[in-house]
Amino acid sequence: MAKRILIVDDEPRYLRLLEANLRTEGYEVVTAQDGMQALDVFSANPIDLVLMDVMMPRLDGFGATQRLREFTNVPIVILTARGEEQDRVRGLDLGADDYLVKPFSATELLARVRAVLRRATTTSDAGQVRFFTHDDLKIDFARAEVWRGEEPVSLSATEYKLLLHFAHNVGKILTSEELLTNVWGVEYKNDKEILWVSIARLRQKLEKDAHTPRHIVTRSGLGYLMPPTET
Repeated sequence: MAKRILIVDDEPRYLRLLEANLRTEGYEVVTAQDGMQALDVFSANPIDLVLMDVMMPRLDGFGATQRLREFTNVPIVILTARGEEQDRVRGLDLGADDYLVKPFSATELLARVRAVLRRATTTSDAGQVRFFTHDDLKIDFARAEVWRGEEPVSLSATEYKLLLHFAHNVGKILTSEELLTNVWGVEYKNDKEILWVSIARLRQKLEKDAHTPRHIVTRSGLGYLMPPTET
């Protein structure tokens, strides 16, 4: 079965060229012209590999890569004219599997695609894990949107990152040090006050009754937990 590749680039000529080269090699291809469209296309199709440009309108390639990494391990190769070391490091740190600077030859691109696909251990689970639900709480990972029932919830970037950490660890007790290190950084691992404040704000926004929370509960002396929901 042919591998399906999502190409994300806002330059139509470049998009057509990449698509033609990949189709010649037997790959199926779907396309998007910016990061937001890429998230929608990804969620609607099984995808084996993403080729991601960086400089695009609405949501750039770095932002789209970060969003994808919140709900999928599909291989991502960044294709960009931004070749500075700091850009390469940023792209790889955000979760890209490879980083190729334009201009490059079709031969090299196809070799990189084959290499990344060989290393891939999983296939895309597109559309199956984009949404997370926990009782009346719903998260759309692709759009970084949170809902409580029918009402959208506005979270700060830190609150959203903290919530994601709970969502990815349902049923697991998380210590203060673990939460502080993963959400704020290792230099904050002992700063429990900022965690207490953020947990309190999250509960105010997410819980029907912040005094008897259901989404983020405290385990005295241990840490915090998003308990499993009944099935």
